[in-house]
Amino acid sequence: MTHYLNSLYVLLVEPSSSQRRIVLQQFEDLGIQQFDTVDTGEEALLKIDTEQPDLVISALFLEDMTGRELVLEMRDNPLSVDIPFMLISSETSFRELDPVKQAGASAVLPKPFQARDLQRAINMIMDWEAPDAIELDRSLRILLVDDSRLARRLITRTLNRMGLEDITEAEDGRAALPLIQHNEYDLVISDYNMPHMDGQELLWFIRNKSRQPQVPVMMVTTEGDQSKLAAVQSQGVSAIIDKPFDAAAVKRLIESMV
Repeated sequence: MTHYLNSLYVLLVEPSSSQRRIVLQQFEDLGIQQFDTVDTGEEALLKIDTEQPDLVISALFLEDMTGRELVLEMRDNPLSVDIPFMLISSETSFRELDPVKQAGASAVLPKPFQARDLQRAINMIMDWEAPDAIELDRSLRILLVDDSRLARRLITRTLNRMGLEDITEAEDGRAALPLIQHNEYDLVISDYNMPHMDGQELLWFIRNKSRQPQVPVMMVTTEGDQSKLAAVQSQGVSAIIDKPFDAAAVKRLIESMV
């Protein structure tokens, strides 16, 4: 890990000079020697285009845009679509953080944090970007249900890197119903918050009305309401994992469920 951190090139987007000093001290503690710092999203996008950092770490609120807007710009640019994005924020509101996660953030690191917390987040991002091949029959048939096109693309890319290629996509629970009724799947991966039919309603249908009630269902969600998650668990979800997810953890769950 030390060798990796020594070779990592990080772009830090942080308008606060005091917060920037704190993060740069943690870079030093971790042995991160290659980095640049900018104050604004526009400066970050220019630097990303020309320098191609290995990782972008950003505050939530910048002078000219938000962290969500920055990551959306990155994901729409072929030069930066695969560059990991880490948000650092003291914000705890689901309403504020969920759009950033949905936009394609690889990790969210809450303030205050220590160097070891930053290292764990970097480790997670490394697994997200390059998980090991899965130790299963790679012809698994997977149904991926998420209303975010970007989220589907990121999850599909991660599954592909595990060696899983047979993936059917649906944009929400309602669109997934005819697919479940007319096809056989080895695993369903679903978002929780979706229009028309959410993950909980889809799970209920699978367990009570579908032709394959025993199929493993993994719920990938940013939902923080424990009562809602408890309801999903009571209806027979196979696993619940936070978004953005740790690919190594997802790999282990798939191997244990299927």
